[in-house]
Amino acid sequence: MRLAGRTWRWMSWLNLDTMTWCLKGVAAVWLIAQIAPAPQHVLLDAPQTVVTNAPQLCVHTRLIDEVPEFRMQQSLRAVREMGAGTIVEFFPWAYVERRPGQDDWSQPDKIFKHARNQGIRVIARLGLVPEWARQREDGTPTTFNELPAESYDNFAAYAARFTARYRDDLAAIIVWNEPNLTFEWGFRPVSPVEYTALLAATTTAVRAAAPDVTILAGALAATLEPAGSANGLEDILYLRGILDAGAAAYFDGLAVHSYGLRSAALDAPARDRLNFRRVELLRDVLDEYGLDEMKVWITEFGWNDHPRWAGAVSPAQRVINTLDAFRWADAQWPWLAAQCLWVFRYPTPANSYPDGFVLATTDFDLKPLYFALQTYATGSAP
Repeated sequence: MRLAGRTWRWMSWLNLDTMTWCLKGVAAVWLIAQIAPAPQHVLLDAPQTVVTNAPQLCVHTRLIDEVPEFRMQQSLRAVREMGAGTIVEFFPWAYVERRPGQDDWSQPDKIFKHARNQGIRVIARLGLVPEWARQREDGTPTTFNELPAESYDNFAAYAARFTARYRDDLAAIIVWNEPNLTFEWGFRPVSPVEYTALLAATTTAVRAAAPDVTILAGALAATLEPAGSANGLEDILYLRGILDAGAAAYFDGLAVHSYGLRSAALDAPARDRLNFRRVELLRDVLDEYGLDEMKVWITEFGWNDHPRWAGAVSPAQRVINTLDAFRWADAQWPWLAAQCLWVFRYPTPANSYPDGFVLATTDFDLKPLYFALQTYATGSAP
């Protein structure tokens, strides 16, 4: 009995002590909740319209990784005020369908809500494979850009659901990104034939879901890699490859990337040179295959003004080159549908040379190029 009494007293002390600490924990959580900021509610602007004299002006954004919603609004408001009526934005499959059959549209919904509110159309780049869709039977590791053939239909189904959901706000969709680079093809040998199969599956599904949406193939990276290279394949050879494989039946426009690097905007194109006007060589291939009515969409281009990168130019030269590029395209390229600069802003700084591509810093300091483009597009700048 004496032992039982001691046990009871020990258990009573333990229960009382435990309850005390639990109450202290609850009190601490309550106190923290009182000082934590309340969730921020973002109020929409009155519906806006983009006023511009440069309808081809477009900019690539990085809103999908933006955490505060008000930053999305701030970015798109600045894009509209610059005079750009179109953005390119990445909508990764891996972000939406993390588990098979379970879609999370919360982040894309926010982006489209604010784009619509600002009067901006969206070119949606689709890619990035969820883990469940790229697992190998032998357990070999895969990258987020690896899409096995048995998952083509799953990707196509995602693209169809996405397009049907946002069809009224889409300028176009892009099926994959830079498939002529090994990195973007999951570090597998690039294959125009395999990409054409992916394009065919995706286009068939999308046209059934939203037949009025423009489908872009590409977007091809400008590269000089020869056939058999471990890094990729020259964009001209790759374009010929997909057209030979029958891809022309499955896309409405060609998306290309056309960075200027250290060359001037007006430098003539050449097969052995990477520069802004290289896009003319791709245009020639389309014409050669009888696709003279097909539009070309430059979904990434621009110059870099990072002070410590060998591929950069000065900020002044960047402004000159960019304005020359828009003027040249406006005067010489009636087949161009859009001219999209990389990149408006990063959610966090890269702390390296990619920061030299932005029009606005992470802290929303606007670069001189932003105001030059605003003057070009709207005739005035603050």
